[in-house]
Amino acid sequence: MKSRAWSVESGANDESNTEYAPRSTHHAPRVTGSTRLVGVIGWPVNHSRSPRMHNAAYAALGLDWAYVPLPVAPERVGDAVRGLGALGFAGANVTVPHKHAVIPFLDELTPIARAIGAVNTIVVRPDGSLLGDSTDGAGFMADLRTQTANCKSQTEARDLQFPSLQFVRVLVLGAGGAARSVVYALAETGATVAVVNRTLHKAQEICQTIGAALEVTAESAASAEGMKTSASSASSASSAVKTWHGEGRRSRLSAHPFPDALAGLAEAADLIINTTSLGLHAADPLPWDASVAFRPGQVVYDLIYNRPTELLARARSQGATALDGLGMLVHQGARSAALWTGKDADELAHLMREGLRTK
Repeated sequence: MKSRAWSVESGANDESNTEYAPRSTHHAPRVTGSTRLVGVIGWPVNHSRSPRMHNAAYAALGLDWAYVPLPVAPERVGDAVRGLGALGFAGANVTVPHKHAVIPFLDELTPIARAIGAVNTIVVRPDGSLLGDSTDGAGFMADLRTQTANCKSQTEARDLQFPSLQFVRVLVLGAGGAARSVVYALAETGATVAVVNRTLHKAQEICQTIGAALEVTAESAASAEGMKTSASSASSASSAVKTWHGEGRRSRLSAHPFPDALAGLAEAADLIINTTSLGLHAADPLPWDASVAFRPGQVVYDLIYNRPTELLARARSQGATALDGLGMLVHQGARSAALWTGKDADELAHLMREGLRTK
C-alpha cells in the first residue's frame, strides 16, 4: 500500500472537496430589498454546490431567500462572523478551513458543536446573538438511513435498525473533522465504533473527547465484547474501549492503528465509513489495505461524492453495498436550512436533491 498520510484537518465531505465538480449553470435567485440572505463561509467556496441546492429549494417553496458563497480569508473570519447580523443574514454555513475558527466569535454552541469542536451552521437569532451548531452528523445519519432503506430490496446488506444501531459494528477510517461528526452521531445511536488512523493518538483523542461528552466509562480492551481484532491488532492498539450508557443504549468507542488493526476489524464490521480525503483525486492511494477483502452483507460508505472512488468500486465488486456521500451534503444542508427557515428538513432535502439533478 502506498504511503501517504491521511488528511485529518478537513473532512471528505467538506465543500472545498467539490473543486473537481463542474461549475453550476443554474440561474441566480432574484434578490430584492426584502430578500433574506444566507450563505456559506469558507476559503475557497467558488465551486460549492450549496448555493445551487439551497436556492433551488427556496424557489420551490416560494421563499424570498437567497444563498450566496462568502469567500473569507482566514485572517478575516472574526470580521465576517460578527458582520452577519449587521448585514441582515439569517445565518450561514461554515466549511473548511473555518469550522473551528468561527467558534470564538459565537455567543452559544449546541452540545454537539461543543463536543466535536466544530461548527458548520450559524444561526442569527432575533436578538442578534449567534448560535453555532453542527448538522454534519445528523446529515450523515439521515442519508445512511435513506440509502440503506432504498437498497434493501437489491442487496444482502445487513438490516441496519434506526434510530438505534446498538448491535451494529462500525469501522471508521480517519480521524479528522468529518470523523468527529460521524463518530458522535454513531455513538448517540448505540453503535460499537472502531476508529482507525495512521496517527493513533488522533483516533484516541476523538474517542476520548466524544466519550467524555456522552458520559462514557472506560473498560479494559481485554474485557470488551465489541469489535473483534486479530492478535497482532489487539497488541498494537493501546487505547481502552469506551462504553457509553445512556437512554437505554450502549455504545463502545475504540481507537486503533492503521493498517495494523485493519484486517481483524474489517472482518467483523457491518458498516465501514471512509471519512478521509483519499479518493478525491484519481491518483490517490486507497484509504484501505488492498489485501483486506470486503464481503457481502457489509455496507461501505465513502463521504467523498465528487467522483467515483476506487474504494467503493472495490467494495461493490466484492459483494458489499457501496454508498457515496452526496446525500450527506444534501441532508446536512437541509437541516441547516430548517434551522433558518423553520421548514421541514425532509422536504428541504428532497427539493435540494432535485436542484442538484437539474441542469
